[in-house]
Amino acid sequence: MKDDTRLTHGFRGPDPVTGAISFPIFQSATFRHNGLNQSTGYDYSRAGNPTREELEKTMALLEQGEKCWAFASGMAAISTVFRLLTQGSHVLLSEDLYGGTHRLAEEIYTPNKIEFEYVDTSDTDSLYSFIRDNTSMIFIETPSNPMMRVTDIAKVREAIGKRDILLVVDNTFLSPYLQKPILFGADIVVHSGTKYLGGHNDILAGFVIAAREGLCEKLSRISMSEGAVLGAFDSWLMIRSLKTLSVRLERQEKNAREIADFLSGRPEVTHVYYVGLPGHPGYETNKKQAGGAGAMISFRLSSRDLAVHILENLRLIYFAESLGGVESLITYPIVQTHAETPDELKDRVGIDDCLLRLSVGIEDVTDLTEDLSQAICSFGKTKQGGVII
Repeated sequence: MKDDTRLTHGFRGPDPVTGAISFPIFQSATFRHNGLNQSTGYDYSRAGNPTREELEKTMALLEQGEKCWAFASGMAAISTVFRLLTQGSHVLLSEDLYGGTHRLAEEIYTPNKIEFEYVDTSDTDSLYSFIRDNTSMIFIETPSNPMMRVTDIAKVREAIGKRDILLVVDNTFLSPYLQKPILFGADIVVHSGTKYLGGHNDILAGFVIAAREGLCEKLSRISMSEGAVLGAFDSWLMIRSLKTLSVRLERQEKNAREIADFLSGRPEVTHVYYVGLPGHPGYETNKKQAGGAGAMISFRLSSRDLAVHILENLRLIYFAESLGGVESLITYPIVQTHAETPDELKDRVGIDDCLLRLSVGIEDVTDLTEDLSQAICSFGKTKQGGVII
């Protein structure tokens, strides 16, 4: 069965009891037992809920994993994965990654005597030199946030070899519709479901998908014990949203390709970071392991003043955090998503005050390019009576 069909029908399809095409919302905290040791399979919604279970089984199917857990946010999902670590563990992370992941690692888990080291995982040849005897996990984003670096998942798996090291891939930017890291050797895949999977800027959610049975018991215990699970109504919203993931992403990627070309032709834009451009250093690797380039673009302007002017003068594209929704959003990473990333690390990867990140939506691409054009071209012009001259 193809992904478009899996997305539309989900794991079970219609409700097996009522035949409802829209899978029901089981808005119940607890479930009645018919007698002692007689369970319907559901006891308490923190441990298992039929609506969330349908979503989790659909996501496991899409990622071709063994089992999935749905959480109340992407950070709750990543924290659950970090719970697998023990004192004395050494973890390699992509040096270019979401600032919230860095904050979680340094402020919550480093005090527990876990060491995090940030390296350029897109340079897989040098990765061997960073692996230690106590390295327990390699955590990568590909493409990365916000510099769109591409890491060869299979080569990271090769670098790990027979060592007991978990390979975790944050697949938020491409989703399982475009990339399936487990097929290339990932042990665990994580998502901020808030982004492309939800797709409408109205759900907070996160996912963890395990590739093999051996990880499932530990992750299930952490999920059930800590209880940061996704509620029934948000699970239903996510099931609904997944039905249109393929058509949304296809439109968003088509728009992104045109906008990347447009930005590449502007003299005010010094660099365009989009993995769908043939000149991108990760272009061939991404083609090998993904079915598309997605719809995330970062670009650097000739000055900070121009970057700020664009943020303040766009009329259609919203200046807001997050990404992956049907509406186009533009973000200023240095003061938003990566504000708490240390300056040394920002300098190393190239996050400066001239960099903007654009999540391309499903609007008419002509309207989007015209909006970007007017915001760029109005820079340096003065206003009289509210009119730019």
